[in-house]
Amino acid sequence: MKLSYSTWGMPTVPIETAVKHCAALGFDGLELTVIPGWVTDAAHLSPADRREIRQHYDENKIDLCGLSGNVDLLGPDWNTIRATFSSYLDLAAELQQSGERLIVTTTSGGAAPEWKEKRSAIVDRLGRLAEYAEANGVMVGIEPHVGSALHRPEHALWMVEQVGSDALTLHFDISHFNVQGLPMDEVIEMLAPHALHTHVKDERGRAPEHEFLIPGEGEMDYIGYLKAMQAAGYDGHIVVEISLMVQRRPDYDPLAAATQSYEVLAKAFEEAGIVRS
Repeated sequence: MKLSYSTWGMPTVPIETAVKHCAALGFDGLELTVIPGWVTDAAHLSPADRREIRQHYDENKIDLCGLSGNVDLLGPDWNTIRATFSSYLDLAAELQQSGERLIVTTTSGGAAPEWKEKRSAIVDRLGRLAEYAEANGVMVGIEPHVGSALHRPEHALWMVEQVGSDALTLHFDISHFNVQGLPMDEVIEMLAPHALHTHVKDERGRAPEHEFLIPGEGEMDYIGYLKAMQAAGYDGHIVVEISLMVQRRPDYDPLAAATQSYEVLAKAFEEAGIVRS
């Protein structure tokens, strides 16, 4: 496994600064966030910008481990949603190098009570996006998310089976199940074999009164998590995400959050006895 970070927690940090900072800390990879509101919004990246982004990664010897491209899959304007996410898939295809198959992640959108009503629409829309991803040599990662229509482990397994595409994988963020009070080891055993991408954060409490936190601030058992992920056969990137809850703090420092995250997770890898690949 590798230890990585996401620029989700760095919406206003210039990408060259984010890459250099995370590489200097020792992160193995850095996920690129490409949605509106971030300095790397795909819609505003010129061809030169795109080349420079890849150059920053290569010069700093850090993996581009995926793209965060969250959209509301269940929004009313499907044509716009499809075009937007397809543009993220296009960017992934442009940025990836020989031997890579980048994953662009999203949640389902919607609300938890809508699962039965909306699940067929999720399957249909994910199927269309996966077909486009397959044609472009990239992948879609769908994230079960607390409060969204797709939020339970059994939902995720059903959905992947229904879509039935090699271009669709699970984007597995254990925190969204922890705050639902689900047993971590059981969820990992169910979902890790179907996942090629992850997020982790810290958390406290149970939904809907939960808090997402910076690693080291909450209740997350990172050592147990890493051991369980390894036992389940996961060998990809463990990607730290800093939630919007944290980013709303008046004193939020995105570089300090990355530093703290690295210190906590790197120590957990060591104490778990897991050598980063």
